Amino acid sequence: MSVRATGDADPARTRDERRLLTRAQLLSAALQLMGTGRSFASLSLREITRQAGVVPAAFYRHFPNLDELGLALVEESGATLRRLLREARRTGLPPTQILRSSVLIFRAYVQQHRAHFLFIASERGGGAPVIRQAIRTEEGHFAQEMAQDMRRLDLMPGLDADTLALLCRLVVATVINAINDILDLPPGHAQAEREQLQELTRQLRMIFLGAQRWREAREPR
Repeated sequence: MSVRATGDADPARTRDERRLLTRAQLLSAALQLMGTGRSFASLSLREITRQAGVVPAAFYRHFPNLDELGLALVEESGATLRRLLREARRTGLPPTQILRSSVLIFRAYVQQHRAHFLFIASERGGGAPVIRQAIRTEEGHFAQEMAQDMRRLDLMPGLDADTLALLCRLVVATVINAINDILDLPPGHAQAEREQLQELTRQLRMIFLGAQRWREAREPR
C-alpha cells in the first residue's frame, strides 16, 4: 500500500510542514519498496514517487538524485541511535551494566526500525559506493563518540588514544555485524532472544577483557 500525501493540500499546514511531510513520505516509500526484497539500487525515482503518492517533479524539491535519498536514510537510521547509546553510557551505571543496557537499546532500536536496518544491512556490503561510504562514516561517528565518552568516564585508562579508538571501532563492527542476526530472529521467540542478547554481550565483554590486558608490541630494533 502506498503512502498517500493526503495532508499536502491541507491549508492549515505551513509550507515547511508540507515539505517535511513530503520528504518523510519519500523516505518511507523507499523503505516500503525495499521491504519487499528489493535493493536500493533497483529502485527508480518514478516507483518511489508513485509509492509516496506525489508527482515525480516533487522529488527534486527534496533530493537532487536517488543517492541523496539513500544518504538521508543512512543519516536517519543512525542519528537517534547514537543519541540513545550516548545517554546509556552517561547513566552512571557500572561498566558491565552499561554494556548490557547498550546492547538492549541497540537490539530494541533495530527491531523497532526494521526497514531502516534492512536497508543498512543490504547496502553496507553491496550498495552503491557513496552509500557504503556514508555507512562507514556513520560507524566512525559511533566509534568516535564512544571513545570520547570512555575517556570522559575514565574507562580503560591504561589505553592510549589510538588503541582506545581501535577498541571502539572493533566494538562498533561487532555490534553492526549482529544486525542480520537480530533481523532474522522471528518475533515471539523469548528464549532465542535471551540467548542472542547473552551471546552479543559476551562477545563485547571478551573484547573489553582483551583490551584490559593489551600491550603494544615493541618494534624490533
